[in-house]
Amino acid sequence: MNFIYHLLSTKKPKVGNTLFIGIDGHGGSGKSTLARYLSKLLGAEIIHTDDFASWDNPLDWWKLLEPQVFLPIKNGVKTLSYDRSQWWEHSNQDRVPVVDQPVTPIMILEGVSAIRKEFSQYISLGIFVDVPLELCIQRGVERDIADGSKKSREEIEKMWRDWSDGELKYFRKQNPQRRADLVLDGTKAFELI
Repeated sequence: MNFIYHLLSTKKPKVGNTLFIGIDGHGGSGKSTLARYLSKLLGAEIIHTDDFASWDNPLDWWKLLEPQVFLPIKNGVKTLSYDRSQWWEHSNQDRVPVVDQPVTPIMILEGVSAIRKEFSQYISLGIFVDVPLELCIQRGVERDIADGSKKSREEIEKMWRDWSDGELKYFRKQNPQRRADLVLDGTKAFELI
């Protein structure tokens, strides 16, 4: 992934002294996996859009990021604190607040709509992870089952299909693939790209 270093060298921070990488794509495309990989590679902290979105608020959550993440960093804070949303009523995922997350020179915002138009003033490098929708749904269902959802496989798949309808509307309206500086194939191991 030497090309990531090259791409970053052509970008400037837009949020104070912090350069944000945005990683977008369908749910289940591998955005979180890529974010973890880049985090280790670059020493970057990760902000997950899933900490702001939820089944109850799938559309307007993004308005919370500016006052809770972007503006505090722009104003020079060294750590972030914010409340995470709760996706599942009964799950193994512990949704305690994020407290004192370090602000690093490079930060990663990962999740569906991370490179939306409204964030263009903050995101220096946009990456879109491209994976066929059906594979994303399959991955998402398996992940939710593994995370301890008490819902049936059929209920989870229906929720993923309903969620993907909203994603498709976002993709048609904002076309993040076109906005991205880089489109990666999420069906391959990122370490091999």
